[in-house]
Amino acid sequence: MIKKKQKCYIYTRVSTVIQVDGYSLEAQKDKLRKYAEFQDYTIAGEYSDEGFSGKNIQGRLDFQRMLQDIQDRKDDVDYVLVFKLSRFGRNAADVLNSLQLMQDFGVNLICVEDGIDSSKDAGKLMISVLSAVAEIERENIRTQTMAGREQKAREGRWNGGFAPYGYKLVDGELFIAEDEAKVIRLIYDRYIHTNEGVSSVAKYLNDHGYVKKIRQNGTIPGFSDNFVKKVIDNPVYMGKIAYGRRRTEKKIGTRNEMHVVEQSEFPVYDGKHEAIISETDWNLAQEKRKKNAYRREKVHDVNHVHLLSGLLRCPDCGKPLYGNIAKAHSKDNKTRYYYYCKNTRGETGHRCSFRTNLEQAELDRYVAAIISALVHDRQFEAAIQKKIGTAVNTDDLEKELDTVKSQLRQLLSTKSRLENQMDTLDVSDRITRGRSSICSAGMMISMIR
Repeated sequence: MIKKKQKCYIYTRVSTVIQVDGYSLEAQKDKLRKYAEFQDYTIAGEYSDEGFSGKNIQGRLDFQRMLQDIQDRKDDVDYVLVFKLSRFGRNAADVLNSLQLMQDFGVNLICVEDGIDSSKDAGKLMISVLSAVAEIERENIRTQTMAGREQKAREGRWNGGFAPYGYKLVDGELFIAEDEAKVIRLIYDRYIHTNEGVSSVAKYLNDHGYVKKIRQNGTIPGFSDNFVKKVIDNPVYMGKIAYGRRRTEKKIGTRNEMHVVEQSEFPVYDGKHEAIISETDWNLAQEKRKKNAYRREKVHDVNHVHLLSGLLRCPDCGKPLYGNIAKAHSKDNKTRYYYYCKNTRGETGHRCSFRTNLEQAELDRYVAAIISALVHDRQFEAAIQKKIGTAVNTDDLEKELDTVKSQLRQLLSTKSRLENQMDTLDVSDRITRGRSSICSAGMMISMIR
């Protein structure tokens, strides 16, 4: 009887942080191909994610495509080969859920460098333990990286990212770009020595022929009030380096979702780069910013809907019109709703001369009248009936629902499976030998529950 040749997928990944020898995509692929050849496996597909963190599977398109191909039984593979478990993922929950999904379809994971095979009794347990360790290691890498950036800031060096407008990066150091710096000086001069606010300064630049240089971190040639605000608030222009002005923080109530939060207080250090404006001028600008700063009182009406917001188009620039609310006036105590073009306020840097605020009630009535006329049109009625009668293919939605249900079952059963594995481990096995090893495994399992 001829033994069926086993098939496998190989998966490789590098993050933006780890690009060292032995972890590069080609190095991983070469190692995995040689392993597959040695084991006489047929490689049915190769999947690779470049520049993605292992903190979760979001954004890792090839990883998700591989899981989908496994669920679709596209190639009927037996294994997925990875260089190390950390290449598969650094989040314990994602690693276990993805592995269980694969095993539901008869596919096991082999971590070549780690010597782990999930089809073996102890393999699943070791994956559970090492994935928790990998998650801790990822957090340590993040902490060390942030500490390194803060140290660079203390030393007055630019600690990453695009150079701010007015500067250019040369070998990691900031140098003044004179063609841009003259705009920076003009912004501070007009803001400090005139009655103009940020919007008026942006309008002055746009009206007097100044064009913003297109760079990696900006694609609009016009100057927006938001751009002027950022220039005025950035201490880099007085020769300082700020650290922690914006921090990436975890969203409360989520597992992996993060968002950027502006910080009201942050340390500022003397920079090694040349200042574009004086510290005196920067402080004067800050005093005016504080004096002019105010929060517009927001009016929220839960019973009102801006029906046409984003659907209407500006007759001048063609951009969408958005709904807005004017709080009740003291004369008639009436709140007004209208549509307007954001470009007229200089918020985006686009030019627009359409200054009219369109009353929502009037426009909504016009659109309602048109829709009412269409509804009573026989051709329109026939077209709608034909559309409604068209069969809708829900196969993809049903597959997605099955996947979600499967993941839910995995989460509910992972804990009990790991406990059963702990109870049935052979203490004489070299992998789990020793009382300390078992205790460590127990601690790690407790962490991922």
